Amino acid sequence: MITTIIEIGNSRGVRIPKPILIESGLGNEVQLRVKKGEIRIVAAPRKNKTSKGVLLLSEKALDTDWNRPEEDTAWSSLQ
Repeated sequence: MITTIIEIGNSRGVRIPKPILIESGLGNEVQLRVKKGEIRIVAAPRKNKTSKGVLLLSEKALDTDWNRPEEDTAWSSLQ
């Protein structure tokens, strides 16, 4: 599709027809990637939706942190 770059205030832009937006599957936020001779519009990276202050650790990290012999000794008196 050929279109025209238009003036939008102090900027310039391109109108994207609704059928093309629907077909692309893009949401409200996009990322612009620039390369000589082209501008690509791609989906913006999704934001992490975990709660603030919550850190998710991998099983490998937990295994290294939690499986210590000195902790087994400390907990043995409570069993």
